[in-house]
Amino acid sequence: MRLPAGAEARVSNEGAPVAAVLANGGTGRVVAGTWSATSELLVHELAPRFPGVVFVEVRYRTKSWRALDACVEDATAALEVAAAAGARRALLVGFSMGGAVSVLAARHELAAAVLGLAPWLPERLDLGGLRGKRLDVVHGAWDRALPFVPGVSPASSRAGFERARELGVEGSYSVIPRGLHGCALRSRSGRLVRLPRWQAWVAHAAAALERFAASQ
Repeated sequence: MRLPAGAEARVSNEGAPVAAVLANGGTGRVVAGTWSATSELLVHELAPRFPGVVFVEVRYRTKSWRALDACVEDATAALEVAAAAGARRALLVGFSMGGAVSVLAARHELAAAVLGLAPWLPERLDLGGLRGKRLDVVHGAWDRALPFVPGVSPASSRAGFERARELGVEGSYSVIPRGLHGCALRSRSGRLVRLPRWQAWVAHAAAALERFAASQ
């Protein structure tokens, strides 16, 4: 589905009253958006288990923190897609840079909570949009940024989570032992490659969805 300005969205379980909007990561380089392997794996595993949740995956126009405002616009447009598909509340699921995107997009009236998966939550990020909402963070214990290998330190996301707590934001912080940066990669052929401990990422996301779907 084409979004305004050239972004795209993929929708599963259209017509459900609750939405999960999945925002991808990015890099320092200004490059064209791609579909997230981690988001795709989560939707593949969870959409059949949660028929009462409409899943909306976002492909940014440009996936770069240098174009963060545009990424937030794309995620906000995806929230509008969720609303048009019948959702009354949305959980923003942000992987890596998508964590920052989700926090900023959480100002939208449909957004009620954020689930950050190895989220990038830099000190300069405005967390004000989380007031009155919930923030849950899941991070791999072995996640690190290495030369030519993207990653986010758990210490970094923990600091962002604690800043949110200081604003009165409720939530939780969980670490996956031996977890890496997300739960999947994409091979050059386009095939999804499941990373070690991928089941733990799916289990944490499922628990967050269950809690969100059950909340009022």
